[in-house]
Amino acid sequence: MFELMKLPFKENALVPVISENTVQFHYGKHHQAYVDKVNELIAGTEFQDMALEEIIERTFDKPEYQVLYNNAGQVFNHNVYWNSIGIGDRLDSSVKDKIAEVFETRDALREKLVDEAVKFFGSGWIWLVEGSGGKLSVLATRNGDTPLVLGYKPIFNMDVWEHAYYLDYQNRKKDYAEAFVRQLLKI
Repeated sequence: MFELMKLPFKENALVPVISENTVQFHYGKHHQAYVDKVNELIAGTEFQDMALEEIIERTFDKPEYQVLYNNAGQVFNHNVYWNSIGIGDRLDSSVKDKIAEVFETRDALREKLVDEAVKFFGSGWIWLVEGSGGKLSVLATRNGDTPLVLGYKPIFNMDVWEHAYYLDYQNRKKDYAEAFVRQLLKI
């Protein structure tokens, strides 16, 4: 059985970029609901003792497991999201070098992330991922999809589901994306 991850910061630590109220709804309601649903769906099944990543890989592209896949993906994606906060301060020199190699500057990476978030239609995620050859790229995934099933290693992500920003930014997704990338990712 899975438990809701512990936030690596206090619920009010993201103010003024993200309000405590948004964190409480996003983490305590949405993220918790995905964890609860995964636990409900795996109880007494072949999946009950598997790691989250294995559940995602085994249920990907299997219609009979779509609900489990989506919810497990959302748990994984949200775990990465919360751990992405402040990641710019924790990136090792090899990742920083790869960012410079692929995007030239951190500003260019910031612009790419914001641009992808703004043009993304619907609900999903914007990721910085590492491919099999070690090259970094920005990737967008829909709904509960995750880069794991596409052969990428996630570095960090930005949640572009409305529940991530709507209480604070309403329909101003670009304002949210810019603030998130600059002030919370810290890249």
